[in-house]
Amino acid sequence: MSDAPSPDAPTADAAGAKPLQLVFDEPRGRKKPPRHLADLTAAERTALLTEQGLPGFRAKQLSTHYFSRLVDDPAEMTDLPAAQRDELVAALLPNLMTPIRTMEADKGTTRKTLWRLFDGALVESVLMRYPGRVTMCVSSQAGCGMACPFCATGQGGLQRNMSTAEIVEQVLAGARSLARDEVPGGPGRVSNVVFMGMGEPLANYKAVIGAVRRLTDPAPDGLGMSARGITVSTVGLVPRINQLTEEGIPVTLALSLHAPDDELRNELVPINTRYSVAETVEAAWNYARVTKRRVSIEYAMMRGINDQAWRADLLGDVLNSYGDWGWVHVNLIPLNPTPGSKWTASDPADEREFVRRLEAKGIPTTVRDTRGSEIDGACGQLAATE
Repeated sequence: MSDAPSPDAPTADAAGAKPLQLVFDEPRGRKKPPRHLADLTAAERTALLTEQGLPGFRAKQLSTHYFSRLVDDPAEMTDLPAAQRDELVAALLPNLMTPIRTMEADKGTTRKTLWRLFDGALVESVLMRYPGRVTMCVSSQAGCGMACPFCATGQGGLQRNMSTAEIVEQVLAGARSLARDEVPGGPGRVSNVVFMGMGEPLANYKAVIGAVRRLTDPAPDGLGMSARGITVSTVGLVPRINQLTEEGIPVTLALSLHAPDDELRNELVPINTRYSVAETVEAAWNYARVTKRRVSIEYAMMRGINDQAWRADLLGDVLNSYGDWGWVHVNLIPLNPTPGSKWTASDPADEREFVRRLEAKGIPTTVRDTRGSEIDGACGQLAATE
């Protein structure tokens, strides 16, 4: 079964004002972002410079500046000959994105940045500093085509896929701000990356896997992160989950389930009309079986919609049907309402009962910190508006 069909029938959005369509392919005719060294393997970078009549060994110097030294000012690249520096930088380090504004919360330890891409598309990334770790939440598409009615990003539809380098640059921008002591807490490094910003990561599969490889490639070819510090989220593109299972990269898979039954999930997560709860959970279970990495089930708690006690019991039964060998963890997300939305966060008492029932069935369950909600930087709030 193909996961790139023509758009599905429209589904009503949160306010019922405009129809939303399930869209897998970016609009045709969009110009491609400038090629950047983060788009290329180390060998491809060398080959590109050689093709342009430049010394191939300079590729490693440029990679060292970008990934290891976190330099973005060509004037600081003093080991490059002045006569060739501009040409080398133009070939492999073009400017990819321009910061429009940065908003802060949590005394400056949560920072949401709005970026303008080369073609005017807008995306957002969020840096979150916790004691002992720093997480970057990155976007993989401008907009999103998955049409989930409770999510702000989905309301604008899909503008285009982001390139590997555009995804990586969000992480590097965060790494630079940490290295330069611009985030309270002293100089630091990015320890975790979550593909939970704008877009459906597995709908932009090639670029996302390229970004994961650049982030995990040893320095100076890449950032040298551990794959175990990277989480790739999906609403459930089953063929792509299966593909990710075979990649041999032990990232954490996060499945945005949001309902344990097809009737409700068809409404909340329209991709479910293509791949049922059973198919989707089985693909996630198989990912855990093959990779030995525990899968995270993301579940946005919505008052009176999906937070009933019986749904907690059903969710526990669905997950336990694949065995209780520690393959899964449920991450409940207090819903972050979006303007004009009928969806609101669950009552805290209902949330506690949901947790109690899952734990009674032996399912490890946590409630996510809604960090950044006051700057619309929390889960489901990224809308990238000026």
